[in-house]
Amino acid sequence: MKNILTLLTTILIMGNLQAQTSSETLVKEWQRAKAYTKEYLDAMPENGYSLKPTKEMRTFSGQVLHLSDAIYGFVASATDEKPTASDLEKSNDTNKASVTAKVLAAYDFAINAIEKYPNSKLAEHIKLFGQFDMSREQAINKCFEHQTHHRGQTTVYLRLAGATPPAEKLF
Repeated sequence: MKNILTLLTTILIMGNLQAQTSSETLVKEWQRAKAYTKEYLDAMPENGYSLKPTKEMRTFSGQVLHLSDAIYGFVASATDEKPTASDLEKSNDTNKASVTAKVLAAYDFAINAIEKYPNSKLAEHIKLFGQFDMSREQAINKCFEHQTHHRGQTTVYLRLAGATPPAEKLF
């Protein structure tokens, strides 16, 4: 009897964990990330978009456009949605309004693709970029991690430009 109760409890807990991760939950996180990234984009002065701290580093624009290219690539692979842009970083665009629009469009692409993607398919496995075996949800989460990493790097750019980075936005 104890083993049956343990098994039933485990099944309930696992079901609960799976129910917590849904397209709706992912979308909320991506909406928060979009708003947070916009705060970074707004904080950088126009002339800071071309800031390149060292010759080996990307410009501020390059960082956020790289982040956007990755959003299109990862999310398109995870959801089978056709990307609406590519090679943004190669444009070398440093216009604040233009770059901001491109970055926010990448987040909108992710939010819309995830929002309409069926929860039942998030656990399906894919070969991300033809080599990494993972679930569709893991691919989306890897993308989220990637955009967080590159947005975090831009904190240094803001400081070098004399701007104040936005406060942490966990919720």
